[in-house]
Amino acid sequence: MREAHKQTLNAIIASASGSTPAEAQTFLDAHPEIEAFDIVLTDANGVGRGKIVRRHELMSIFEGGRHMPISILGLDITGEDVHETGLIWTTGDGDLRAWPIPGTLVPLFGTQPPRGQVLMAMYHLDGQPMSSDPRLAMGRQVEILAAKGLHPAGAFELEFFLLANERDADGKVQPAHAVLDGRRSAKTEVYSVDHLHGMEPLFSDIYAAARVQGIPAETVISEYAPGQYELTLNYRKDVMRAADDLVMLKRLVRAQARRHGVTACFMAKPIEKYAGSGMHFHVSLQDKAGNNVFAEASGETWSLPLLRGLGGLIQTMAESMLVFAPHANSWRRFVSQSYAPVAPTWGVNNRSVALRVPAGDAKNRRIEHRPSGVDANPYLVAATVLAGIVKGLDEGLDPGPETTGNGYESAITRTTMPVDWRAAIEAARASTFLKGALGEDLHRTFVAIKQSEYLRVARTVSELDYHLYLHEV
Repeated sequence: MREAHKQTLNAIIASASGSTPAEAQTFLDAHPEIEAFDIVLTDANGVGRGKIVRRHELMSIFEGGRHMPISILGLDITGEDVHETGLIWTTGDGDLRAWPIPGTLVPLFGTQPPRGQVLMAMYHLDGQPMSSDPRLAMGRQVEILAAKGLHPAGAFELEFFLLANERDADGKVQPAHAVLDGRRSAKTEVYSVDHLHGMEPLFSDIYAAARVQGIPAETVISEYAPGQYELTLNYRKDVMRAADDLVMLKRLVRAQARRHGVTACFMAKPIEKYAGSGMHFHVSLQDKAGNNVFAEASGETWSLPLLRGLGGLIQTMAESMLVFAPHANSWRRFVSQSYAPVAPTWGVNNRSVALRVPAGDAKNRRIEHRPSGVDANPYLVAATVLAGIVKGLDEGLDPGPETTGNGYESAITRTTMPVDWRAAIEAARASTFLKGALGEDLHRTFVAIKQSEYLRVARTVSELDYHLYLHEV
């Protein structure tokens, strides 16, 4: 009986994520200088929450996980409890067990004393996935595709602003000065290579940090607003790792910017006069032999799986917009001719549509999903996009005609898009599709958090209210 009990106990504490103590020991042996570790769990808003642990604690985390309160997945953007999630006092705010995500144990560049980092995922004490964990929800959609013999590959693009720590005379945020020589530009330096040189020391450290973490950061671009930049990531055959790349890259960009005396801003629309920041998601599907099923055969215009995937994404876009634009500020990004899509359209080599099929070699054929702001959670975005593609494949959905020319001027009548944050919350709440894409528990959690945040914003009296109404009504 004792031996049976011991075997049961061992089964319970075996890593639910697939991590192994050997990974931790190998890392510790290779990095004797590291004194502490950030253990990071990503919540529904994409915020990294967790702890800093000492070096001697790492092995026990890989051997038995780390207890964390269930409420950590029921917080709003400020870290306040949202009781309507059912994850706070309804459960007694009990502990669950977080396990390391294999392959995410990495050094942190430039920390003193030296630290490392590992991403975590949340499981019940018996090893079952915690269904309000965003990364595990994405993993479930990957498993659904795997059961069909399909394996998603992809990459995210990261757009962001580098802002000065101090506001301007009107209290507005302003572009950061160049860290090389202190110059500041208020012009749209889109694609200016010389402009990038002023941030060379910062970007050099970003690339160095990405290199030590195994993140395939590639091209940097000066984007379509003062102080706005884009970093691209290399395509991953493992789409889960692609989402991890984005989570880790945002953390290291913020940290390196702070060390250089500027602020990395991941708001969707920080400056009202200029374009906002997106988080475009490139995705394709491979079969068991590694062939891209989105690639058209000789003589085809487009492959049927590509068209059906587009059809699924178009049909589900309206009810999914809360995932792609989750905050009040997110909706300020959707302005005509701002390079943010405003309708469920698709097109080829066209940046005015929501779903772009990039031109190029057929073997690299993919969908570029463009609605998401950089403030969205990449795990939730990927889970929703993959579920939309599955729906399109399963139901044989037609995307309709390709949009050519200016997609902002195309009238879309068959799908009504939410016009604002509140409408997006109501569409998400009523969506059977989104409930299936995220799972019932995460759907409830996410919608409850967004509703709570909406009410906080709606009751706030802003300076704009006083400016417009104080002496006029």
